[in-house]
Amino acid sequence: MFKISVSPEEIGALELASFPGEIVVVDSEGDAYYRALRYLKRQKVLGFDTETRPTFSPDQHSSGTALLQLSGSGKAILFRLKTLGLPRPLASILANPSITKVGAATLDDVRGLQKLCQFVPKGFVDLQNMVWEYGIRDKSVKKMTAIILGVKISKAQQLSNWEAEHLSESQQRYAATDAWVCREMYLKLLHSRKHPLTPEELHPERFQDNG
Repeated sequence: MFKISVSPEEIGALELASFPGEIVVVDSEGDAYYRALRYLKRQKVLGFDTETRPTFSPDQHSSGTALLQLSGSGKAILFRLKTLGLPRPLASILANPSITKVGAATLDDVRGLQKLCQFVPKGFVDLQNMVWEYGIRDKSVKKMTAIILGVKISKAQQLSNWEAEHLSESQQRYAATDAWVCREMYLKLLHSRKHPLTPEELHPERFQDNG
């Protein structure tokens, strides 16, 4: 049975984990792009995430989704959408119901991608809509990872420039890890016993004694 919630102190005591496989960065429709598509089409379950360059003031403009991450067990593909766009063959993977794409808050990510190419999303699983069935209330990727996988992940690169000319090794590792852990959490949950939260556990603030 999983913990309902986890504290920052408990997360801090855990071992730091990062994606252990090969990371491939794709920024154009060349050989790497077509090899990546062939790899992704063979997968049954993919970790899914996107990144957007953060804005820190009203006069800063974001170009929209900058990076699409899709991760198998041993390889993570990072598509740089600012230069690549979202070609139809890549979008077709996002519309393929036979390939499960697992992420967190996937609706927002998909909406950002649909601004680049219209597609009907199929095969998506949002962990935030799933974990309550396993007795978990926390919904951030960092907290869910700690509860389900028993490791911590770094969020140090979250607010970095995802539209930079070159992604640093730290950025690549962060982006790959965020997608990969979603896949790993999903697979572990599938092999775990369900223990749904009660309404009181799910929304404790609604049941507090105001007297």
